[in-house]
Amino acid sequence: MKILLAEDDIEMAEFVARGLDELGHNVVRATSGVDALHLATTEPFDLALVDRMLPGMDGIAILRRLRAAQIETPVLLLTALGRIEDRVEGLDAGADDYLVKPFAFSELAARINAIARRGPINSPATRYECGALSMDLLRREVRRDGDVILLQPREFRLLEELLRNGERPVTRTMLLERVWGFHFDPQTNIVDTHISRMRAKLNEGGRPDMIETIRGVGYRMRPCDKA
Repeated sequence: MKILLAEDDIEMAEFVARGLDELGHNVVRATSGVDALHLATTEPFDLALVDRMLPGMDGIAILRRLRAAQIETPVLLLTALGRIEDRVEGLDAGADDYLVKPFAFSELAARINAIARRGPINSPATRYECGALSMDLLRREVRRDGDVILLQPREFRLLEELLRNGERPVTRTMLLERVWGFHFDPQTNIVDTHISRMRAKLNEGGRPDMIETIRGVGYRMRPCDKA
């Protein structure tokens, strides 16, 4: 991946850049907000790691400029500000993830991999099919055996994530991040509750269950040839 690293702490930047280089990524560094914004708007990147407190222009301002310009490069904010209000502000500004300093490089690498699994940002799928189940993202419509299944917005997003990952397991933590924007454990069973409601709608009429529960992990779609 080609990654923009916008970080003014030289030691931190060198540590992160070295680790990313060892993983085979191509890292382009910026030490100010102005330089980061210039690079992000003039070069294609697969991901941007942006420090929130950059000189010249902070990470939130960079995010808002990028999203206003319809640049959808995934952005992971790096920051020492760990309050929930700070996280919410970053996510509302358009961040895809939020990592509080100090952090372990292994966690950063895992979060980068999670973002990469979402697929190319510039050519998103608009339709998914699995056996008799189909999802049209443009029409916001789900059908099974030709019948329209009415899902609530969160249920729709949950099903979208499961279909996007196919038979790969999707953890509860990943669903909390991608569907609710939570980057912490809310200590509730919100994911399981919504999955249960979605299942009931998909399986109405005695249809076979298409979603497999992986105990202690999360969920995944069953093989489509059996759906």
